[in-house]
Amino acid sequence: MTGFYSEALGKHDRSAFASGNERIDAYFRHTVSQDMKRGYAACFVLVEKASGKLAGLYTLASHSIALTELAADVAKKLPRYPSVPAALIGWLGRDESFRGQHVGAMLLADAITRLATAPIGVHAICADAIDVAAAAFYREHQFQPFASRPNSFYLPMKTALALTTGSSSEGKA
Repeated sequence: MTGFYSEALGKHDRSAFASGNERIDAYFRHTVSQDMKRGYAACFVLVEKASGKLAGLYTLASHSIALTELAADVAKKLPRYPSVPAALIGWLGRDESFRGQHVGAMLLADAITRLATAPIGVHAICADAIDVAAAAFYREHQFQPFASRPNSFYLPMKTALALTTGSSSEGKA
């Protein structure tokens, strides 16, 4: 993340953030603080070191996956609990002025690193794609769609860690 650093959302100026998706922008400008206060989500931002400008954001929340939602070959390797512990990337967005700088991949790597060091059990990371481009982004980063919800994705934490430690692949977002 040369040239950038990540931190929890604080008193950052969010007014100029423009991802190109009005739902993401409206959430980031008007709703994310309420979700944080309620304990529904934690929000992290990627900040450009030189300018202090917000390059992107993501939110994390606790989540679970019904064991029956997973592919049979995956489910058979897991304990027979009714659900599997997971984390949800609820929102992920990149400011348009940082297009082509792999900000989406940096945000995803930062989320994986945070989850890997969190003092909780997380078997998988889930994400709901807001549009076709987001779905392509998650597929590019090896997320698999749920059979019953093709715009909802999961990535086993083991796979996620291998992506961040053993790959130099940079994604688009």
